[in-house]
Amino acid sequence: MNTTLLLCLAFLIGINCVQLPGCPTIISRKEWNARSAVKTTRMSNSVTYAIIHHGTGSRCFTTATCKTKVKSYQNHHMDTKGWWDIGYNFVVGEDGNIYEGRGWNIEGAHAGSSTINGNSIGICVIGDFSSTVPNRAAQNAVKSLLNCAKKNGKLASSYTLCGHRDVRSTQCPGQRFYNLIRTWSNYNENSKC
Repeated sequence: MNTTLLLCLAFLIGINCVQLPGCPTIISRKEWNARSAVKTTRMSNSVTYAIIHHGTGSRCFTTATCKTKVKSYQNHHMDTKGWWDIGYNFVVGEDGNIYEGRGWNIEGAHAGSSTINGNSIGICVIGDFSSTVPNRAAQNAVKSLLNCAKKNGKLASSYTLCGHRDVRSTQCPGQRFYNLIRTWSNYNENSKC
C-alpha cells in the first residue's frame, strides 16, 4: 500500500487525510468546522497550474481569527454564489497556517472556468494585498505548500504558477502580491494560464 492510501485510510479513524508526507501541517476541514460539500468533482492527481488568490477584506494573524475567515469564505461561496463548497483548494493565513479548502484532487471554483479549475490548485491568502504583501509566515506557507504538492505529485514537476489575474480580468491577487509572485519560481511571464 502506498503512503497516500495509508494516510487516507487513517482518515477513517480520525487522522487528517490531507496531510502528505514531508509537507507542512494542513488544518483539516474538520478542524475549522467546514460544512459538507454539496457535491465534488475529482480531478487528475498531477495538475499543471497553481493559481494564487487573495481573499480581500481583513487579514488574520491568529488561528482562531483565520478559522473564522475561512468559514466566512465557505459561507459566502455556498450561500451567496451558490457554489458546492468553498472555491479554493487551500487557504493560507498570516498566522502561517494552511487550511484545507476543497483539498487535493477536488476541482475548485476559483478561476472562472472548469478548464482551468479542473487542472489547477487554487491557493488563497486571507486579506487584501493590493497595497501590501502577505507577511513572511504566509509567504513561506504558500511556498511550502507548492513544494509539497510538487514533491507528492499533486502538481506537475514543470507546473506554472499564475496569479488569478493571469486567468481572467480581475485585480486578484492584489497588485503588490501579484508583483511578488511574479518573482517566484515557476512563474513565467510568457506562459499562458
